[in-house]
Amino acid sequence: LRVWSRITGAPAPEVFHANEGHAGFLGIERIRELTVDEAGPHLDFDTALEVSRAGTVFTTHTPVPAGIARFPRELVSQYFGGNSPTPGVPVDRILALGAEDYDGGDAGVFNMAVMGFRLAQRANGVSQLHGHVSRGMFNGLWPAFDEAEVPITSITNGVHGPTWIAREVIELAASRGADIDGDDTDALWPMVDQFGDREIWDLKRTLRTRFIEDARDRMKKSAAKRGFAPAETTWVDTALDPDILTIGFARRVPTYKRLTLMLRDPARLKKLLLDPDRPIQLVIAGKAHPADETGKRLIQEMVRFADDPEIRHRIAFLPNYDIAMAQPLYPGCDVWLNNPLRPYEACGTSGMKAALNGGLNLSILDGWWDEWYDGNNGWAIPSADGIEDPDRRDDLEANALYDLLE
Repeated sequence: LRVWSRITGAPAPEVFHANEGHAGFLGIERIRELTVDEAGPHLDFDTALEVSRAGTVFTTHTPVPAGIARFPRELVSQYFGGNSPTPGVPVDRILALGAEDYDGGDAGVFNMAVMGFRLAQRANGVSQLHGHVSRGMFNGLWPAFDEAEVPITSITNGVHGPTWIAREVIELAASRGADIDGDDTDALWPMVDQFGDREIWDLKRTLRTRFIEDARDRMKKSAAKRGFAPAETTWVDTALDPDILTIGFARRVPTYKRLTLMLRDPARLKKLLLDPDRPIQLVIAGKAHPADETGKRLIQEMVRFADDPEIRHRIAFLPNYDIAMAQPLYPGCDVWLNNPLRPYEACGTSGMKAALNGGLNLSILDGWWDEWYDGNNGWAIPSADGIEDPDRRDDLEANALYDLLE
């Protein structure tokens, strides 16, 4: 950091943000600098720890224990013992920072999140509900504190407006004199009431049409990759419809996000998709971790359902979800669906991107939606908290989803 400061001429940072446990070792490096750096003050370990902590903030991102990075203690000893890359930071002190030495902890593992908390002066979750859940998850680190007093606050995640607001929205506002420059989109919001309903609705149809054209192109490429001949995919030319209520669902596919909850009653969903007077259409995108076999199976189940010739013009699964796909997808949807298993959605920001483009959210009250739903900006799917049978809970919440869609 001192070299960086000399090169750039900028002052060295005073506060460091460890964003989830994966970044936790930055605290070890800062202690190393304070204990052995030739240009540094050569503090002892305990003093260096306190100095480092005073300028460190830690954010925990997951309320799912399986999402916390935990390694065998022997692995940490292998890399930080012997000819250590961090002289001045004894391996036993590093192991102590990540030790689950509290009631219910596992003495054989090194917990990166635990180390992150111990190396930081301030800590937070990523939504109000997630802050509450985190105080319960990590109460063992502060055994003398009641859960409500555990020093983990919450700072709700957000999204970068200029990245996710459709260019057509910005262009329309600019045509009426809005001064929109770079990252500043604040000038958009006071103008909303200056546009008539028809003008806004026509804009929304333009966004929906642009997205559907992109989706059809992706559907054709996906079909070709799966081995279908061009003669078998002519139906894609008329798949989806810019004049039908379009519901989007796109995210990573861990189990708790419940990609296939909408498939609990396939006949009921088909009836919604094919309603002669008020049909809906669903566009789904997602990507499973390469090692997540369960997530891959959920995607396969969704693809099999979407391949049904009876409904394939009303539902599409778009593979290889990425930013290029997401940028037309969010503005092109009327309703954004999210149905995680509450309270395992730490924040979830996909619905925010839809809202920035006039989309309404249809979501379980979890993550950011738990604190931002006000009864007028979308719909809350009732959750069956406290039902221990997971199949029974999924049935109840799927039925609540169908009821709202109907």
